[in-house]
Amino acid sequence: MSIRPIALALGLLAAASCGAAAAPEDFAKKAEAGSPLSSGELYQIYNNRSWLWDQGGGFFSVKERRFTAWAGSGADASYGIGLWFITEPGKLCFRAKWHAREGAAPAVTCFSHRKNDDVIYQRREPDGDWYVFRDVPAKRSNEYAKLRKGDHVSARLKRIEARMSSDR
Repeated sequence: MSIRPIALALGLLAAASCGAAAAPEDFAKKAEAGSPLSSGELYQIYNNRSWLWDQGGGFFSVKERRFTAWAGSGADASYGIGLWFITEPGKLCFRAKWHAREGAAPAVTCFSHRKNDDVIYQRREPDGDWYVFRDVPAKRSNEYAKLRKGDHVSARLKRIEARMSSDR
């Protein structure tokens, strides 16, 4: 199986933008000086919300902690179905089986969250750069602004899944 579509989908998750002029090492210093978000804080941020990306999105359902996502378009479209979970300290993860035209493969993706002076910093684990996830007051350029209440993922996921099924 080619991992290109799956790599694309996971790459989209890593494409969260900093949205600020500070250097990554400045964010790292501020994040490390802060404290990890609690499980309750992470739950409040993600529960029953969709995280919208440039080319896709993921939905964090409260029911059975189901995680669904889609990424890409056309022949490069893929979708993932799995679970999301919170680990201490301050880490949100999702485990999904990503499906593409060439087949399917499992992947686990995690993001760490730390708070310093009411600013929440985020980075993709294990080696992503820290960036501002949410300022106070929140800015439209924050990654947090890409979270929307409700399921904005399933309809597109079903269309991608149906298209892939009909191509087989």
